[in-house]
Amino acid sequence: MSRAIDRLLEIMAQLRDPVRGCPWDVEQNFATIAPYTIEEAYEVADAIERGDLAALKDELGDLLLQVVFHAHMAEEAGHFAFDDVAAAISDKMVRRHPHVFGDAAIGSVTAQNEAWEAHKAKEREAKGDAASALDGVALALPALLRAAKISRRAARIGFDWPDADAVIDKIEEELEEIEFAIDEAADNNDRAAIEEEVGDLLFAAANLARKLDIEPETALRRATGKFERRFRQVEALAKERGVGPDIDALEKLWEEVKAAENQR
Repeated sequence: MSRAIDRLLEIMAQLRDPVRGCPWDVEQNFATIAPYTIEEAYEVADAIERGDLAALKDELGDLLLQVVFHAHMAEEAGHFAFDDVAAAISDKMVRRHPHVFGDAAIGSVTAQNEAWEAHKAKEREAKGDAASALDGVALALPALLRAAKISRRAARIGFDWPDADAVIDKIEEELEEIEFAIDEAADNNDRAAIEEEVGDLLFAAANLARKLDIEPETALRRATGKFERRFRQVEALAKERGVGPDIDALEKLWEEVKAAENQR
């Protein structure tokens, strides 16, 4: 294992060599590489979603390369190296799992989640980052995932709906406010108000997922995948049967595709 990591580190050093390295790799910095890091993380999730273990191996390698890339750039600037990254996460895992590496007793997943969040809160406080329960939730997270994290943090100090039914009531309220905003926009063209109300609806939906113990990002990704799969079949049937852009005809094809899936 260490030989494979050492080889990867050596390859990155060669790629970043200012004289004999790759021009593209040499000119990169943290900011330019960050989008690739995010993309590779999503490709890992996609491979898992598809159950493609061969692809997962490749995507994990791509993601590991991102870690090595960032660590090497940090080492060049004299900040830290890959070994420091590995040591830091090892220390953190030991520190946050006293029931495994110490003598603490934690008897359930729920208790472990609570203990994990408590450890994280203490770490933020030690860093001077504990002014708010919401501190430390990255701005760069996908909006739906960040909404769920923000609401989960707020719920930890009791700022939460009592149950899922209360969130459903809130969603119905937000739908009414969207309808009102649409009617108002017809008079004053206030698109910003509609956007705000749609945002409130999406935030409430993220909270409903949280209350039902469903990961909203995963649920939306699967729903989008389902729509894509069905739509492609509708396209194929429409082409085969000569159906044009007629919403009623396309809706019938959609129902046909759904029925065929449900019979499998």
